[in-house]
Amino acid sequence: MGIYMADFMQFPTARERVLTFGDTTIGFIPEICLVSHFQVGSWPILYRPAETGNVKRWGMPLMIPNFSRLKDGIFKEKNTTLPIHGFGRNLPWTVIAGQDIEGATQLSIQLTSSDATRPSYPYEFTFTATIAVGAGTLTFTLVMENRGDEAMPIAPGFHPYFSVAQQDKSQIVTDGPPGFDVKAFDWENNPPNNPYLFPHRVTLQIPYHGTVVVEELPVEGAYALANMQVWSEPVTKPDCAFVCFEPTVGSEDALNRPADRLTILPHSVRRLVLQLTAKPQELQSA
Repeated sequence: MGIYMADFMQFPTARERVLTFGDTTIGFIPEICLVSHFQVGSWPILYRPAETGNVKRWGMPLMIPNFSRLKDGIFKEKNTTLPIHGFGRNLPWTVIAGQDIEGATQLSIQLTSSDATRPSYPYEFTFTATIAVGAGTLTFTLVMENRGDEAMPIAPGFHPYFSVAQQDKSQIVTDGPPGFDVKAFDWENNPPNNPYLFPHRVTLQIPYHGTVVVEELPVEGAYALANMQVWSEPVTKPDCAFVCFEPTVGSEDALNRPADRLTILPHSVRRLVLQLTAKPQELQSA
């Protein structure tokens, strides 16, 4: 049974589009805006739920328009309800570029406001996500366009599941986020679920694998991702061999806090760029 389960999640699955550049490979499931695979050399950096196939514990989803839970599930501005981590991972996105290009190095997809989004988030928007592969890099550009006549509050984020063996979690070495101490947690039973300030660049050393840099690139000198949530699952969970370092606009319920969210003016656009750069251990001394 175990062999069969692993086979059905073997990369690439039928749903995954593949982008390559040299020895760097990205897998992407366009319809749910999920970066499903990021590999440099022989190192698969992002977690794949090989046995469960659980799409909610996989790769690097985009959380939009909100990260995490809203208090009581309520979006106060409009007195509507929004699900944990927003609707962006539940609704179908459309491929707009890169669909037919052999050897494409980037892919763009789009989600537009519709009857499925307006009851919970009554704004006219177009979200465009572009995923690009480079030498050891994954670059995710998110363009949020407010097509309506009123200001649009938004507080998205990214949820990368970095693959780390359970026994290696306490050996991660990192230069941030500030205040995070890997030794302060019982990784077996009570792993972190804590917000920290995101200094726009954090370097992680994953034991026996290599280093990965999580970095927000400024757009016209401005940054958007101010929070980094560190989270993992206890060893009792079927999917637990990962640690998440999640760059987000704000911490839990930020969409309900004007100071901690983005506000996109009517008929305006906001862009943000996240880049992951990985260097496998075998290349460290190179």
